[in-house]
Amino acid sequence: MIQAETLELLEWSRLCQQVATFAATKLGTIAARNLVIPKHISVSLNLLAQTKEVYDLETRLTGGLSLDGIEDFGDALERAAVQGMLSGKELHEIATTLAGMRKLRRTIESAENIPVLQGLVADVRTYPELEQDIYHCIDDRGDVTDRSSEKLADVRVKLKGLRDRIYKLLNSLIQRQANAIQQPLITQRSDRFVIPVKASHKDAIPGVVHDTSGSGSTLYIEPHQIVNLGNQLRQLQRQEQREIELVLTALTAKVTEVVDDLEHLLVVATTIDLATARARYSLWLEANPPRFIDRAATEYINLRQLRHPLLLWKHRHEEGAEVVPIDLSIRPDIRVVTITGPNTGGKTVTLKTLAIVALMAKVGLFIPAREPVEIPWFDLILADIGDEQSLQQSLSTFSGHIRRIGRILDAIGEGETGNTERVEGDEDIPIQNPQSTIPNLSSLILLDEVGAGTDPAEGSALAIALLQYLADRAMLTIASTHYGELKALKYQDSRFENASVEFDDVKLAPTYRLLWGIPGRSNALSIAQRLGLNPEVIENAKSQVVLGATQAVNETIAGLEAQRRSQETKANQAGALLRQAEAFYLEVSQAATQLQAREQELKLNQERAIQAAITGAKGEIAQVIRQLQQGPQTAQAAQQATSALDGLNNRHLPAKSIPKPPPGFNPQVGDRIRIPKLGQTAEVLTKVDDSGNLSVKFGIMKMNVALVDIESLTGEKAAPPPKKSAAKVPGKATPAAAVVAIRTSKNTVDVRGQRVMNAETEIERAIGQAYQSGIMWVIHGKGTGKLREGVQEFLSHHPQVDRFELAGEKDGGGGVTIAYLK
Repeated sequence: MIQAETLELLEWSRLCQQVATFAATKLGTIAARNLVIPKHISVSLNLLAQTKEVYDLETRLTGGLSLDGIEDFGDALERAAVQGMLSGKELHEIATTLAGMRKLRRTIESAENIPVLQGLVADVRTYPELEQDIYHCIDDRGDVTDRSSEKLADVRVKLKGLRDRIYKLLNSLIQRQANAIQQPLITQRSDRFVIPVKASHKDAIPGVVHDTSGSGSTLYIEPHQIVNLGNQLRQLQRQEQREIELVLTALTAKVTEVVDDLEHLLVVATTIDLATARARYSLWLEANPPRFIDRAATEYINLRQLRHPLLLWKHRHEEGAEVVPIDLSIRPDIRVVTITGPNTGGKTVTLKTLAIVALMAKVGLFIPAREPVEIPWFDLILADIGDEQSLQQSLSTFSGHIRRIGRILDAIGEGETGNTERVEGDEDIPIQNPQSTIPNLSSLILLDEVGAGTDPAEGSALAIALLQYLADRAMLTIASTHYGELKALKYQDSRFENASVEFDDVKLAPTYRLLWGIPGRSNALSIAQRLGLNPEVIENAKSQVVLGATQAVNETIAGLEAQRRSQETKANQAGALLRQAEAFYLEVSQAATQLQAREQELKLNQERAIQAAITGAKGEIAQVIRQLQQGPQTAQAAQQATSALDGLNNRHLPAKSIPKPPPGFNPQVGDRIRIPKLGQTAEVLTKVDDSGNLSVKFGIMKMNVALVDIESLTGEKAAPPPKKSAAKVPGKATPAAAVVAIRTSKNTVDVRGQRVMNAETEIERAIGQAYQSGIMWVIHGKGTGKLREGVQEFLSHHPQVDRFELAGEKDGGGGVTIAYLK
């Protein structure tokens, strides 16, 4: 009884009604209006798991979880179980439910990370054959179709023909006897076709009168011409009804065979719809899932920014006042919290809020509070809130409270009365079971204005005794009071804690904020002044207040409140600075991320540009090669092609794009280097050999150069190779100091007997080999002098030839030309 009273005091039915508005089916709506409060924590955990999984599906699926087509046909199943015949509409509801449940099951089975819901639908059978049989025989209006039976189809054809004959005869009669007809229409009375005839002209149309108008001026007559046709129609209608009943009976028999499975299907559908309603209501509340804590394991009750769900509904749907959230953080060793403060300050709302969210957690609803939401699982939630005054029962306010508190104590003390055991050979003797004295430490008790309604001294003494009794027997008790003596319990018993509702002394109005650790003042005179009581009365009351211990306590409390406000202001300022620092950190982090992304983008763009340049350069190189292949193959053309390739090289690979080599430049194969004497850039083909030379390539030319004659693209000279330990010859010049003009096979080319074009090619190749010695001998012979002229013409335009002259008589005279290389 006391639990039912508590639910009524907390307006639990209103919350259930709100949850029901989010249900999708009739079954879910009925279940939501009558939410069953579990008696075991395992049931609550399962309900919460269902809510979490549907909540997740609602956020993932477009349009949420669909329960379209699911109907309530429970009554039809009960009738089918006792051999009753189902109607076409009921059968159609069964078919649509089977289809809707099959679709719902597929949706759940295809989703991920929802094991509880998948376990629910795992053994649901949807009988597609039964569904198809029903759709074959029953249309969307619940009528039996012609295709369900051949006999039924034949009867309906005959019925249509007979009706057409009747309509034809009646229309003809109406036209002939227009003066006798009250209104030219054909209607029915008692399933017989009749026409409205004026009472004064009834003899004009003889027949059977089936009805009369209210005024008596119109008679509804079935003319004699169609009486026999009407009798035939009645017989056909009875045949049609028998055929329809046969079809419905056959389908009902099929339903009867699977009644148990269909009942289970309805249970699962209701469970899922109820979970969907809980999830959608929680989503609407912007609530978070609770975690049941074990206070014995020193876990705190943690409910931050907690709001009353009914007040939220009123604010959003009925334009109520803004809901002020409260914070509840209760240590595991606290058993009793006394809330003090002014009337209309929010003490009662705090009690109701904690109680109703504890019930919400038990039935699988999320709690409108910030994460983490941590609350114990209370097996009993009992409350004494409001005025229990009753004129019919001759109960005063105090008496009503005491009776209800008595019922609360009886409920939590049921296990303390002992058990009766039978002793062998004796009568039933009550023997105290030691376990029965263990108090019910998993209950939540809420007392509003405890001890009020009687003499303050006795009321406060009773309240103290009651709270001490509950501290030993309940997990948590929250009590509101105005008694100053209850504020001191915190300093006498560590299981007690004080809290208060804040009051704004400037605005003379409560702020509805809950403050912890500080007892509150009643502020009765300030509240009375705000509510408009006569100022003269207020001033007189102030003069009656005795400056004593109570006033001193109030002043102490006021000082504590001032200190708390000061600390709260400083905490807010520190919090603001912390938020600014976090915002700055976030801004810097975002900027760094953007810079990294920009750098990556620039690198990507550079790579794309280089790739594009390479592609373009390859195209231009291919064009130069084609021109070279298609034109006259002379050494001069080859030199022009080389210059063109060098231009491409300088255009597409500028020196600034090459990273600066480290100090002590050591050319490696593949590096790009510069040859200052030639004014060319080249690619290294081989490593430096023992003599300090390396092979390079520029354009289509390959040649050997000394390491001392190259530098990096940034102008850094190459590091000299390690010197071998060998004795130096005094006075001997090094190769770097002077070029010794010694004629060898490497710096001599013989082009005698060749065409000028072939001679130019040989000379071009020889220049690359003779570059290191700085001088080259070209043997062309004397002959007619045409070959000498062609050779010298070629040398005069070659970029690597500084000058040339005919050799002396001892070196060949006019048959040899000496070329000095740059």
